[in-house]
Amino acid sequence: MGYDVHVFREPGGTPVSEKIRDILLNSKDEIHPLAESLLFSAARAQLVATRIRPLLEKGAIVILDRFFDSTTAYQGYGRQVIPVQDIEKLNALATQNLEPDLTIYLKIDPETAYMRRRKVRQEDRMERAGADFFKRVSAGFDALASREDRIVALDSSRSPEETFLAIMEYLEKRLPPL
Repeated sequence: MGYDVHVFREPGGTPVSEKIRDILLNSKDEIHPLAESLLFSAARAQLVATRIRPLLEKGAIVILDRFFDSTTAYQGYGRQVIPVQDIEKLNALATQNLEPDLTIYLKIDPETAYMRRRKVRQEDRMERAGADFFKRVSAGFDALASREDRIVALDSSRSPEETFLAIMEYLEKRLPPL
């Protein structure tokens, strides 16, 4: 459509953040939930400072596959060790109060998500957390979506192609023409 669009993954997107990603997802060691939250935040702080802010200042559109709502849902609601409000303070610090204009929450029940993941790849450290963990994460995303107007929940129990078309349809209605 003519927009300057940049896509990053989280954690990741910079050399430093990619190293942190490897620790978070592939470590065989136990990582305490507070340390896990701080590592996610460190990777995010690096990405925001060195890539996202400079691109936004140039008027680009930045798309992330995850952002701080994932940390709130996974580490706050899922791990249940750190109060959600503390996670939210950490998110604000890591992003220097940068908030997304829009968050698309791909809503799917944890069982269906698990079956899909099993078909395409080996589980990483986060994915081995168990069914109860993912039920809490899903409930956390639902709670965030119910209180944040910028979060749009889209049914992703459909095929990946149908889900993609639903996302594109939503974005085409929202983005102004150039």
